[in-house]
Amino acid sequence: MAKSRRNRGKAGKRSDPIAKPVKPPADPELAALREKSILPVLKDLQSPEPKSRSVAASAIAHIIQDTKCRKLLLREKIVHIVLTETLTDASLEGRAAGWEILRVLTAEEEADFCIHLYRVDILTAIQHACAKVTGTLTSSSPAFSQTTKAEQKFVWSIAEALTAIIPALALAQDEALDAIVRNEHIVRFLFTIVTLGSTTAPVLNSALSCMITLSEDNQKFVEAILTDEKCYKQLITFKKSDGYKAVLACGVLHNVFSVVQWNDQSPGKDGACDAILVPTLSQTLEHTQLNSSMTNGHGSTSPEEILQLAMEILASIGTALQETLEQGSRGKREGSFKGFDNDNGDAMDADMDADVDAGDDEEHSDNDPAADDDEMDEDEMEADMDMVTGADEDEKIDGIDDLPTLKELIQKAIPQLVKLSRDAGIDEAAISIRSHAVTALNNIAWTVSCIDLTDRSNLGILHAWTPVAQTIWKETIAPVLASDTSDVGLATIVTSLSWAIARTLHGQAFLSGDEHKKFISLLHASQNFNPDQDDPFQSLGVRCVGVLGQLALAAPIELNREIGVFLLTVVKSLPETPAADVIEALNQLFDIYGDETKEWDKEVFWKDNFLQHLEEVVPLVKAMVKTIDKRTSAELRTRAEEVNLNLSRFIKYKQTHQP
Repeated sequence: MAKSRRNRGKAGKRSDPIAKPVKPPADPELAALREKSILPVLKDLQSPEPKSRSVAASAIAHIIQDTKCRKLLLREKIVHIVLTETLTDASLEGRAAGWEILRVLTAEEEADFCIHLYRVDILTAIQHACAKVTGTLTSSSPAFSQTTKAEQKFVWSIAEALTAIIPALALAQDEALDAIVRNEHIVRFLFTIVTLGSTTAPVLNSALSCMITLSEDNQKFVEAILTDEKCYKQLITFKKSDGYKAVLACGVLHNVFSVVQWNDQSPGKDGACDAILVPTLSQTLEHTQLNSSMTNGHGSTSPEEILQLAMEILASIGTALQETLEQGSRGKREGSFKGFDNDNGDAMDADMDADVDAGDDEEHSDNDPAADDDEMDEDEMEADMDMVTGADEDEKIDGIDDLPTLKELIQKAIPQLVKLSRDAGIDEAAISIRSHAVTALNNIAWTVSCIDLTDRSNLGILHAWTPVAQTIWKETIAPVLASDTSDVGLATIVTSLSWAIARTLHGQAFLSGDEHKKFISLLHASQNFNPDQDDPFQSLGVRCVGVLGQLALAAPIELNREIGVFLLTVVKSLPETPAADVIEALNQLFDIYGDETKEWDKEVFWKDNFLQHLEEVVPLVKAMVKTIDKRTSAELRTRAEEVNLNLSRFIKYKQTHQP
């Protein structure tokens, strides 16, 4: 027999959990603060007197920035009071203070607070407020400019708070983002703020920043921007100006171009693509002084924030450029860009697969009549020599002009980024700016390193990039290495940049000293750091191995030997060495010594008996593979299995290609 529900009769008399009295904090200091400052102002916030409510709301908007006061106010359910009473207050001043309270809370609290706001239907309040502000700003009777200064101040205050709360909600939860971009009142509010000539600088900048968040990888919001021709044109106008709003407009436009794929291969309206943004961002880097008090029209925006945002956008452009080039490579069989260099050893793999039949072909090649057809005539030899010595001036220009974004990055952005990366200041702002500059250089360099620069049609890129890459090494990388920095974050990103630069400078003498020893020391030091749990292949150790391998491909015999021996030592140190480091070391060894035509094949690989050392590590590598859990480290296990297989194939290949 089922039990009867004893509380059935009391169901209609349950107490309101919101109205439940809040227990005072156990901490005497907090309890005293609650009695002295929090409870009185909350009482006034719910006073029947409008003036008392407005004054209390303004007071809370100020004290809530203090951590202790904020936590106490949250305990007293300030959010519920603001949502149900303050935001619906008849006083414009009170409503403005209520939105400011929520703005501070979303800025100071964790993302789960924003999720809570979304779940209690904050968007309905936001929609109503957005519609009210839009109506007030666009009203003709009375015109907004004819209202009192106090009223204008409160309206702008509400607008600035809304443009800060909206992106916080969007970043906290995808569901909230979708609801926001579908809401016509919110979208119209943002576009009105951007296109209205009288919008104050703080509100305009906040709205543009909000649009950057909403437009990232968001087809619906980007379509809304492009559909509203006035808004899009205004963004272009801002982009042509200077200061913080120009950088913010570049951020929005970059997101727009990425979503609709307006790029070098298929530009949009009036040639719109990232190429038109780089000059503005570069000028910002050149003209914004880090130690200046100038705030570019925004009282709360520092030069550091302006520089940081500009470099973040340039870094994103550098990354997006690779996808653009890949699209161009797939879409064109002929043209200035011929595609990316596959640096994964495919050529060596194909050669090893053909080992069985290669011997007989080589024996008869001298007598093969077809061989005469492959001999070059004088014109072909001259053309080949041109490729070695360099293209003529017109070809250099044509090669880079077909990629305007890359051209702008090389000619305008990189020189400014290099200057900022040289800043040796020890204050927090200088360190942050330096890190962002190196990150932007890293993203650009990796995109270029994936281009097949050995292809004749890419000679224009090669000629434009080579002196720039050498400058980056000399002015950015070498000084950081020489300083023996203890900043692990900076060392990691500089090592990544070094790897990318070294990939593009094969055959070039660019080392200025004993940089390779610095990377060896960094790798040893990296063993004391916690590895990147999300992606072990992004660790400092793996990056050090990668750059050393690339340096060996452009090094004299003795340096090649030193690096080669070190890479073997990394592998032979199993099982103490991290698996990702070993995998990268073996891949670099395959690349360095996979071509028997290189001078170091005979002088280093065979004279120093590298083959025997590789044969000795086979059981160690097999044991390493077995220790990696497929369920928790799927990619690591897959790549370990691949390198184990390639090691066996590489050994067989070298055994059949002894000099």
